[in-house]
Amino acid sequence: MATWSGIRNKLEQEYLADSLRGHIQYYVTTYSKCPDHEGRAAIRLDGKEIIKGSYFNNWYKAHLFPRDDKYERRMDTEFAYMDDTAIQLGVFDQRCFYDAFYMFDNQSIEKSLFSENMIVRIFALLDRRVGKRRLLSMKTGIENECETIRCFYAIRAAAENVI
Repeated sequence: MATWSGIRNKLEQEYLADSLRGHIQYYVTTYSKCPDHEGRAAIRLDGKEIIKGSYFNNWYKAHLFPRDDKYERRMDTEFAYMDDTAIQLGVFDQRCFYDAFYMFDNQSIEKSLFSENMIVRIFALLDRRVGKRRLLSMKTGIENECETIRCFYAIRAAAENVI
């Protein structure tokens, strides 16, 4: 896998919409003195963290998940499955970002926009390949989406003056 600096460069320079450059930053760190080099990840808008997660949140907050089939998928895949509950609780880490980037980088933008992985969907919403027309066409169904997707849609729509 590529280095974080290479991944961040691709996300912020290659994929990020022009209207968001300089405003959106992707952040990942690994704690070198921590056993297994665990870390945290975040997406920032003008320096403020919109979503953030840490490896250590996995163990403290995992019991808060409702026991359903999604819960089992999260536990079986070591939190590779990201939904709005996981994003809101911050139970993701740098590895989830790496996995999401790999999926995003290796599939079409259409697949990414409808991915089950919420981080992949966020990457897609902020992508330059999603233009104003697509944003306008998404507007009708955005009310049915989860809070995190609505938040990132609002950020992108405001940056493109689509609202």
